[in-house]
Amino acid sequence: MIAAVFNHEGPWTEEEYLALGETQQRVELFDGSLHVTPAPTPRHQNISGELRAVLRAPVREAGLHVLEAVNVRLRPGRIPIPDLVITSPIDFDELNVEASDVRLVCEIISPSNASTDKVLKMHYYATAGIEWYLLVEQDSGTMHLYRRRGGHYTEQSVTRPGELLVLTEPVKASIRPEELLP
Repeated sequence: MIAAVFNHEGPWTEEEYLALGETQQRVELFDGSLHVTPAPTPRHQNISGELRAVLRAPVREAGLHVLEAVNVRLRPGRIPIPDLVITSPIDFDELNVEASDVRLVCEIISPSNASTDKVLKMHYYATAGIEWYLLVEQDSGTMHLYRRRGGHYTEQSVTRPGELLVLTEPVKASIRPEELLP
């Protein structure tokens, strides 16, 4: 894969991006450019796993799915890999989850790419019509919940350790930030 990336000339097409196949790194496609990040830290993965575990039963009860690190096609040529998504029923054999099937998208903020999650991805997810955006701070577990209003997100709540985030949409669930941390 490394040779294919460094020997490539010009903007990347979605077909070329998908032809790279699975990798240990997260390789995302943003309008012809690849965004490559190293594998997540153990802390990051622990938070993601714990959050998925908390959401698993409520998501199933709602007839939805909760998935970690899948390709989400926001539009042709724009495919990020969010840390976690809640989706409507989907085809599990497709390479991408379509944005129209995503009910909530979650990013766990890594210090090295905080601006990507807080600015770039937030804008792209809202523009794609994803209703809910959850940002989790990796160091403290603090959760910021946003809801889409028009083409942007507005903050609905900030939940710090010792507090309780109560979701009513797209699923009914209660999450304690401190329970996500190692």
